[in-house]
Amino acid sequence: MLINPIDWVYGLVGGLIIGVAGSVYLLLNGRVMGASGILGGLVDRTGWATWAERASFIAGLVLVPAIGAALVGGAQTHVTSNLWVVIVAGLLVGLGTRLANGCTSGHGVCGISRLSLRGIAATFAYLLAGGVIMVAARHWLGII
Repeated sequence: MLINPIDWVYGLVGGLIIGVAGSVYLLLNGRVMGASGILGGLVDRTGWATWAERASFIAGLVLVPAIGAALVGGAQTHVTSNLWVVIVAGLLVGLGTRLANGCTSGHGVCGISRLSLRGIAATFAYLLAGGVIMVAARHWLGII
C-alpha cells in the first residue's frame, strides 16, 4: 500500500475538527458528545425531547464527510468486499458500544480530554480488542 506524504495532514485536520466539535458540544449543551448515546436516544426514544438536535448531529456525521470527499474528488477506503464481515463488524461495534456505555467520541475524544479514568479505561479496552480482532481476522483466519 502506497502512502501519500500528505495523508498525515488529513488525520491531523480530522482530529482537530472532532476535538473542536466535542468542545463546542460540551460548552453549548453541557453534555459529552457521544455519538452512540445521541443515536441511541433517537432509536430507543429516551432522548426524544431533543430529537431535532440529535437528528441534526447524526445528519452532520453523515453529510459533512460526504461533502468533504466530494470536494477532494472522492475518498479511498480499504473496506473489505465481504459483506458478511462488514455486517458482523457493525453488530459487534454496536454491542461493544452498549457494553462500554459509550463509543470513541464519548470515551476516546471527550473522556480522555477530560482525564476521565472511565474514558481512558474504555478507550484502552476497545483499542486492545480491535487490535486483537484485526490480527485474528487478517492473519489467523484470513477473512480480511
